[in-house]
Amino acid sequence: MRRQLLLFLALPVLAACSTVVPGRATPGTEIEQRGPAGVVPAGLERFYGQALGWEDCTPYATTGSTKSAFSNKSNIECTRVEVPLDYAKPTDRTIKIGLLRQRATSPEQRVGSLLINPGGPGGSGMAAAASMAKDVGKTDLGSRFDLVGFDPRGVGASEPSVRCLTDPERDAERLDLDVDTSPAGVAQTEAENKAYADKCAERNGPEFLEHVGTRDVVRDLDVLRSALGDAKLSFIGYSYGTRIGSEYAEAFPANVRALVLDGAVDPTQSEADSLVAQGAGFQKAFTAFSTWCAAREDCALGTDPAQANKAFRDLTLPLIQKPVDVEGRELSYTDAITGAIQAMYSEQLWSALNAGLAELRNNRANTLMLLADTYYDRDEQGRYSSITDAFTAIKCVDDPRQTDRAVLADIARRYKEAAPFLDDGNPPAAALDPCAYWPVPPTATPHVPKADGVPPVLVVSTTGDPATPYEAGVNLAKALAGGLITFQGNQHTVYLQGNECVDTAGNDYLINLTLPESGKTCS
Repeated sequence: MRRQLLLFLALPVLAACSTVVPGRATPGTEIEQRGPAGVVPAGLERFYGQALGWEDCTPYATTGSTKSAFSNKSNIECTRVEVPLDYAKPTDRTIKIGLLRQRATSPEQRVGSLLINPGGPGGSGMAAAASMAKDVGKTDLGSRFDLVGFDPRGVGASEPSVRCLTDPERDAERLDLDVDTSPAGVAQTEAENKAYADKCAERNGPEFLEHVGTRDVVRDLDVLRSALGDAKLSFIGYSYGTRIGSEYAEAFPANVRALVLDGAVDPTQSEADSLVAQGAGFQKAFTAFSTWCAAREDCALGTDPAQANKAFRDLTLPLIQKPVDVEGRELSYTDAITGAIQAMYSEQLWSALNAGLAELRNNRANTLMLLADTYYDRDEQGRYSSITDAFTAIKCVDDPRQTDRAVLADIARRYKEAAPFLDDGNPPAAALDPCAYWPVPPTATPHVPKADGVPPVLVVSTTGDPATPYEAGVNLAKALAGGLITFQGNQHTVYLQGNECVDTAGNDYLINLTLPESGKTCS
């Protein structure tokens, strides 16, 4: 199956879930009733006002990585919130949304809950909050807010989660390169993409897949706001999470208190233009990596940055014919590219990428495999999170479908031109992707948000962001008439990741609702 890059990663259909009932919780569960708060839509009172049963987070772990993050931490607690599968039919089937919370360390000064989404689409907000909790807890932000991460519907600990492939099937899929762009190769790729869409429909049910998109996530977010006891929403959205935040502002402008949107998805671009811009962003990051690498004596790509694209292709293209053994597994060409893309998300991973490429020269690939496994969220036991399947399921109902092969071939050509280090040497492909065969139609379309009456929001955009290029943040800030922080650096998103300038301005906004001065720049 031909994969898309993340903007930023077989289950039966479950029966309807019941509301949390006070007095019936498992031992160690604390029942809390804070909702309803703020505006409650008619017919949804039982969801907006439901009691929450907070408990130990260990049972909410779905992979080895989340098990480690959720266990043995006394400062976090978890629960699930019931929401309608279809908001047009709130008395029919329901599903549950997973939440993880670290309470404000100064409850007497508490502002409210601060919900976060790490992007994807398909990323786990629970895992993100768990990883951020310790550092955030030491700040003014952690003293004033309950930090709350949520797994959007279909993701992670939310029930049910989207599952299209089993773990062994995902391993096998990673070895399927789909680089042959001959008519026979395209036909094979399309057959595989159709088979994938069919498995998704069989293992999740069309009704569930129809309701995993951002349209419904935004409705869930408003339920979470109320059930947590907040009349207004405070929210941090990274990458795809900026789309959740901007669409929430459009749907519920009167319910917004503060939104920090970091690593914006450009609301002014078509999906095709956004993909090509992302390719250019990855190339820009690779060029920066190559320049950094060339200054090192051990640079695997040599000392001339101008030759780095060719050097990278010379190392990786042989994998098309001969994968490298990695302790009983095989590193494919696709995995090598994925590992390199993973390293483009942060300068902190550049040393690992250089080491991985140096290993590849010696027919070893442990580091590149680790980078690829990180991208796919595969743990040491070989278990995958739901992020890759959820990514596809959400994109297939969020974005228009492209079924014109001539247009697809042109997009592939433009992408290769924008990111020459990723060029596999084959003519541009024109294969239909899984969304062309998806069992349900799109439920939304990308658009410039119109959020009249929304309070000022804060957008953060990084000049060297590989996945969501800088201008996307500029355009989103204009669309929402919000403030903008420019961060000069090479990474994907920055807020609450250790940059004092960005963190201070962002914290001041969330706590005091004070936007930074116009033209605010950090480095």
